[in-house]
Amino acid sequence: MKSAFAESRPFLLLSLLFGISYFFVTDSNIPGVYLMAWKGAGVGFLAIYALVRLHRLDGKIVGAIMAFGAIGDMVLEYDLMLGAAAFTVGHLLAILFYSRFRRHKLGFSQKLFAILLVPLSVLIAWTLPFDRSAAAGIAVYCFFVAAMAAMAWTSRFSRYQVGAGAILFLVSDLLIFARMGPLETSIVPDMLIWPLYYFGQFMIATGIVRTLRHEMAADSADPVQA
Repeated sequence: MKSAFAESRPFLLLSLLFGISYFFVTDSNIPGVYLMAWKGAGVGFLAIYALVRLHRLDGKIVGAIMAFGAIGDMVLEYDLMLGAAAFTVGHLLAILFYSRFRRHKLGFSQKLFAILLVPLSVLIAWTLPFDRSAAAGIAVYCFFVAAMAAMAWTSRFSRYQVGAGAILFLVSDLLIFARMGPLETSIVPDMLIWPLYYFGQFMIATGIVRTLRHEMAADSADPVQA
């Protein structure tokens, strides 16, 4: 119990500290390189958390997924294409990871939701930007985000944590695209994009770790802490 706390809680607390506080300092006068590091630290500490709590290949994969998210967060401040590329690598890793943990039985509504999620998200993303020359690239990127979310939703990880976290991630990206179009002058994207994204990532990382650690300790009488 004490060992689990010592191993995991500092990294989760640091993640929450940087992830939540970034929302309040994003428009401050902090020099760019420091603000960039601040932004990346929220999800970066989730990567360390996964590596520490899962001493196996799965931990390295989840850590890599989070690490590419943190890299994307930082690089986006300087180059949108490179940032999107980092996120896309993370999405591809996540898709492959979730494919190893398929849910054996899916209800009709859950299956239908997963099937419709990708084309509908891509269509919405494609219609959003006013600059139509950017629509195709945005739609392609959204395909990977939506596919990741659909795979998370249909995996055997908790839908209320991992699945919902992936959906929050997707909604956050759709708001980014909406800021390029109909919500260009709205305060809504500025208020919601970062919270939805960060807490989506937090839910994904902690949900995966909790599930896999419980499975590893299924025969143990001691409760497992995330």
